[in-house]
Amino acid sequence: MVDLRHDVNFLRRKYRSCLDRKNKKKQTYLRRMNLKPGWLLLLSISAGVWSVPIDRNGGKQEVKEEVQEENADTGLYYDRYLREVIEVLETDPHFREKLQTANTEDIKNGRLSKELDLVSHHVRTRLDELKRQEVSRLRMLLKAKLDSTNTQSLQMDHASLLKQFEHLDPHNQNTFEAKDLELLISTATKDLENYDAERHEEFKRYEMLKEHERREYLKGLDQEKREKEEKRMQELKEKHRQHPKVNAPGSVAQLREVWEETDGLDPQEFNPKTFFKLHDTNEDGVLDEQELEALFTKELEKVYDPKNEEDDMMEMEEERLRMREHIMKNVDTNKDRLVSLEEFLKSTEKKEFSNPKEWETLDTQPAYTEDELQRFEAELRAKEEELRRRADTLRQEQELLRERGKALEAQKREYQQAVLEMSQRQKEQQAADGQPPAGPDGQLQFRPETHKPQVKGAKAPADHEAEAQNNLPAEPPQNLPVHT
Repeated sequence: MVDLRHDVNFLRRKYRSCLDRKNKKKQTYLRRMNLKPGWLLLLSISAGVWSVPIDRNGGKQEVKEEVQEENADTGLYYDRYLREVIEVLETDPHFREKLQTANTEDIKNGRLSKELDLVSHHVRTRLDELKRQEVSRLRMLLKAKLDSTNTQSLQMDHASLLKQFEHLDPHNQNTFEAKDLELLISTATKDLENYDAERHEEFKRYEMLKEHERREYLKGLDQEKREKEEKRMQELKEKHRQHPKVNAPGSVAQLREVWEETDGLDPQEFNPKTFFKLHDTNEDGVLDEQELEALFTKELEKVYDPKNEEDDMMEMEEERLRMREHIMKNVDTNKDRLVSLEEFLKSTEKKEFSNPKEWETLDTQPAYTEDELQRFEAELRAKEEELRRRADTLRQEQELLRERGKALEAQKREYQQAVLEMSQRQKEQQAADGQPPAGPDGQLQFRPETHKPQVKGAKAPADHEAEAQNNLPAEPPQNLPVHT
């Protein structure tokens, strides 16, 4: 059985990374840009996956703004492109003015994108450059994906491949037009609206993997230890369930508790309008998702404590998300992911505000059914079997390569031995023929002349030379008569 602890830790780290982004910053764009309602929808979308914990030591300390914003992102794969486009557009005075007077529908429906034709030339030039960089980045991602799947595609049709990315116009890859802004806003809106659903599904898989790991752990124990461990786990579960009553989010009881314990005000003087203005931390006239989630910290502390073994902080963040969705469902009437003062005051006039239903925490309703868990475990077993087959295939290939390596090494030694024997025979043949020996590559080797030993009775070279001179004929006389 493959150890699944790595998979559990991977999911935990992945889920925690989303939560870390939420807890690090507060109103990143809104504080830096200091905008009126206009960018609010788009910026709340792009910052919508962050939540902000309340500073229990006072509100003044949280005014300190973090300078490094590079690591904060929305979780979208085109987050950097989205943020840079927003920043460039905000530098144009005309577009900024139109944006401040635009309503939610103008932004959502893309009518605001038509104002792009009136921005200054240097803004359009910068937007064109950003789009070309984004297209280049997507091409690199596509090529890496194709390379990883061993797909041979030297002639890639980039235009058709880029169609799978909905946040830009694939037919125009060089200039940033009104359609690009419209696609960017609509795609970001749609993707982030689905982000919560994806987080719920990811949390469900996390819980199922945790339960699967627990069952596998118990299977590896003997009867006595298993019973003891099951009893301990059940005690921890019961201990977790013994917590104070949790007020329904957005109810008068929940808001009064924040008013008294967090704001330090008299509960008898609770005023919804004053409460709204107190928790509209950036004074933009609306409560966004981060400001709402900050209101639930007190309720969550009743159930979860990071010091307790039985309390899972992943479950706490899932509970925070459920509370925020509950308020948005019942208060955000125009579905713009923002709660205006008017919407907030209307919600306090409802019957549910004073007499809400009791809030059911995650420990009262499981995140999955037994059938879902069985399907999940079957999926894990299938993946495990596939990994085992791949591991066996790799071992066989490794063994085959090892055998081939041994055969090649033996063949190499045979060749070396044959070359040595051939060289030796060649040297012996050359020695028998009186030829100078050949070198390792067949070239001749010349040795310096050595004196051969004198044979007894043989004449020295000098004697041969003297004898040759004595045997020369005598020089003819000079004054002989000439015969005619």
